[in-house]
Amino acid sequence: MTMTETAPATGQTEQAEALVERLFGDMLGAITTYGVYIGEQLGLYRALSEGGASTSAQVAARAGIDERYAREWLESQAADGILEVVDASAAAELRQFVLPSGHAEVLTNGDSLNYFTPFMSMLVTGGLQLPSLLNAYRDGGGVGWESYGADMRKGQGDANRPMFLNQLAREYLPQLPELHERLQQPGARVADVGTGMGWSAIAVAEAYPNVTVDGYDLDAPAIEQARINAEARGVADRVTFHVMDAAEAAGTYDLVWAFECIHDMPKPASVLGAMRKIAGDDGTVIVMDENVAEQFEAPANEVDRLFYGYSLLICLPDGLSHPESVGTGTVMRPDTLRAYAREAGFASVEVLPLENDFFRFYRLA
Repeated sequence: MTMTETAPATGQTEQAEALVERLFGDMLGAITTYGVYIGEQLGLYRALSEGGASTSAQVAARAGIDERYAREWLESQAADGILEVVDASAAAELRQFVLPSGHAEVLTNGDSLNYFTPFMSMLVTGGLQLPSLLNAYRDGGGVGWESYGADMRKGQGDANRPMFLNQLAREYLPQLPELHERLQQPGARVADVGTGMGWSAIAVAEAYPNVTVDGYDLDAPAIEQARINAEARGVADRVTFHVMDAAEAAGTYDLVWAFECIHDMPKPASVLGAMRKIAGDDGTVIVMDENVAEQFEAPANEVDRLFYGYSLLICLPDGLSHPESVGTGTVMRPDTLRAYAREAGFASVEVLPLENDFFRFYRLA
């Protein structure tokens, strides 16, 4: 070291080393995410789940992929602790791999509340748009939802499906006695704004046999799949999906809701105003959106960090792809929704006592 050079302060060195350690761990997490995406897309987890202890050749044959790639993926997943190995000392071509039952639930059971694969798939799919995202960041434009393709659409639907089917109508709505009672009455009507793949509409129809549901969304491919889903679940006679703006809906509804979509909308106050109109004087309006902190915090909690990630890659660029967008982003805090609700003509916004780690429920009146 020369006389003009200055040694870094001890605190600075420790800070740098701590960040390197943190980023190294994050890099390993990214590798896990990519590995899970590969396994989900190629059906490798299902091949293991259905076949039990398997060699790379057996997994490759079931999934219809190349054996050498199958072997590398299996070894990587075992090294990552997701798969187990029967005998690690066996020759590579004879080595057998097992997907533990608990891990199979997380990676393959689309009805389980522990199903997590779609969340990781959405992040990878969002990352595939990075060249377009960088351009949008530079010029202030956006990347529309349609640009993310079928994988993103499927990921969004699969991510929320377990909560809708297991908790929405079976656990959450019964905690709202007046609404629960109303939905049991003959002729009860529900409007599902931003229905996507239709799982929220399907869930309420399954739980309340007297209810008819109209699901509204501008994403035609999602509506097409929603109709297929409703038919498969046996509720197509009471659930109708429309490729249209909810503002064009006819009549009034007992319940109007919008689940995890208000933050994506370029003009949320306008949508909330339409919801207020079709709810009429007696209908209930509910919004479900991200359960982020009341105020900005740094460092933030894990939920805020997660949703900032989705916002960077997906929600904010999608919102800003529309002209005159307010650009909410995924991290829509309660006061932001309250401002949109006031603009839409609502007098109050109540946070409902429904507990969920990722989502907060609001009643607008």
